[in-house]
Amino acid sequence: MSDNTDWPAVPFEPWKDSCAALHLQTQIVGKYRLAHTPWVNHSWHATLYVNADGLTTGLIPDGPGITVQFDLQRQRLMASCSTGKSDGFPLEPMSIAAFDSRFKETIATLGGSPEYDGCPNELPDVTPFTKDTAERPWDADAISRFHRALVRIDAVFNEFRTGFLGKVSPVHLFWGSFDLAVTRFSGRPAPLHPGGIPNLPDAVTREAYSHEVSSAGFWPGGGGIDEPCFYSYAYPTPGGFADQPVRPEAVRFDQNLGEFVLPYEAVRSAPDPRQALLEFLTSTFDAAAGLAGWDKDLSCALGRKGVPRPVG
Repeated sequence: MSDNTDWPAVPFEPWKDSCAALHLQTQIVGKYRLAHTPWVNHSWHATLYVNADGLTTGLIPDGPGITVQFDLQRQRLMASCSTGKSDGFPLEPMSIAAFDSRFKETIATLGGSPEYDGCPNELPDVTPFTKDTAERPWDADAISRFHRALVRIDAVFNEFRTGFLGKVSPVHLFWGSFDLAVTRFSGRPAPLHPGGIPNLPDAVTREAYSHEVSSAGFWPGGGGIDEPCFYSYAYPTPGGFADQPVRPEAVRFDQNLGEFVLPYEAVRSAPDPRQALLEFLTSTFDAAAGLAGWDKDLSCALGRKGVPRPVG
């Protein structure tokens, strides 16, 4: 019998409208961070991070210094600053325009400057936040379960991250595509990316893919895959990548996306979900790095708790 107690069910269809609302809300908060933070390679300065309560921006250098958090267990948007002040509002059914307005009021109350780009990114049909006045649902139970799933996934992604000595990204949530991701880099420049992502400047895409990568992540659903899935891809894609033997058995190669995908439910229902996900992350990376001729010395054993990595 599978031990999936700590890996909650998160089927996409029942909460897809609430997911869309949360996605747009994270874009608003993420754009605020983006507007006030110096650029870091590959847009790493714009992302959100999983924590025990939900999703956080980390410290934003605006006004007195502000941190914003989606508390997805208590269903509140919270912001705090270095003066000790905090403010926020309930996360509940509302329009995107209403969320945008409440968020700006919250930031202004803390002494920040709520100024940021007012249109969504990486979506095909977009409405400016201030004009998106249709009420959106908020399925608190589904969103709470989604967060608990992110906590489990974040832990495995961070464990996988320790097995690489080269440049590797934080484990972070990109609010444009709404995926939790971790990316390894070979250290070599990549061909100029063609761009063409909807409502995203090509300059941003090309800087993000300036160097060879093997990237893995998790989507809650949408974008052509209507179920929660893990993914793994390489840029540039090496020849023969789609035909490589990878694990576990439930993995398939999606020709439209050009990526390996693994349904979340296959991991959740596995006898050992952590091990199943690590197999996916490791085998797809090995396929990409092997075909592309990455330096084998960049890979190493996974980190161990309380044990310094041996050198020499």
